[in-house]
Amino acid sequence: MARSDEGRNKPLYMISVAAELTGMHPQTLRVYEQKGLVNPGRSRGNTRLYSQADIDRLNLISKLTDEGINLAGVVRIIDMRERELELQDEVEQLREKVRRMEEELREYRVQERITSLARYDSSNPEAVMRKLLGGGSGDGE
Repeated sequence: MARSDEGRNKPLYMISVAAELTGMHPQTLRVYEQKGLVNPGRSRGNTRLYSQADIDRLNLISKLTDEGINLAGVVRIIDMRERELELQDEVEQLREKVRRMEEELREYRVQERITSLARYDSSNPEAVMRKLLGGGSGDGE
């Protein structure tokens, strides 16, 4: 998890503050928790504590319900949204892996080129490097 995600997921807000931040009634937040739409953290005293990610999720739920989408639809939309984010993360990880593999392939090709030049050329390292770098035949200048 990225450092910025850790801060967004840190439980900070009591239910009264979360209700005020989202414009919802505290009972609505409890219902959404019961339906699994939001999962606030708990303090040692078992007080609900909402994170910024929870607040953002509640705002999204509010927006969707205001547009006439029922809670079952909201659950599906949120699930699909979370799956999309997971897939985006996976794609980024795969892109990074491809970048690393391309770099390894470039290094491997350079090593192969050096090896092939060294096999067929004289034992003069300067001549090998000139050919490798496209600087000529390796004859005197």
